[in-house]
Amino acid sequence: MIEWRPSLSLPDEMKKQQGSVTPIRLLGDPVLRETSREVETFDALLVRLYEDMLETMYQAPGVGLAAPQIGLSLRFFVYDVGDGSGPGCITNPVLSEHEGSQMEDEGCLSIPKLYFPTERAESVRVDGLDVSGGSISIVGTGLLARIFQHETDHLNGMLFIDRLEGEVRREALAAIRDREFGAGSSPARRSG
Repeated sequence: MIEWRPSLSLPDEMKKQQGSVTPIRLLGDPVLRETSREVETFDALLVRLYEDMLETMYQAPGVGLAAPQIGLSLRFFVYDVGDGSGPGCITNPVLSEHEGSQMEDEGCLSIPKLYFPTERAESVRVDGLDVSGGSISIVGTGLLARIFQHETDHLNGMLFIDRLEGEVRREALAAIRDREFGAGSSPARRSG
């Protein structure tokens, strides 16, 4: 899940969902490192999962949430960019047509309050299925492209820190170690 910036507020329409909030799994939980299995059944249970994941994402608050982050090893994620276009979901996503490059701070609620510059494609196409099993093909740019890449990484057992390199990766791992051993209490943030 890409964590919503503390300096931003969620629009009211993003806060009004009807699902249940589910605890988010944190770094160290084995489900976050598994390759998720494909969704094969499109029924009322998947619709309920969609609603619950949206509510969990909005309450976190975030702009994307993958099923492994709530303990389910399924190739499914929800998202809402917050631009008024509304929420969506992708089942069994496949990314292609990566174009350009963007370097922005990225965070994840499975690794709370840590943000590090992470390189992603500026534009990416995702093909998959909707909650009813219908085909979807979306080209995302900017934040939407980042969400598609971040959430699909979760489905492949990857976290955004796995994409960091050099000094930024060392800083991220040090911040995680400091937090695990109680050495740091304030959010770690790197700009650049």
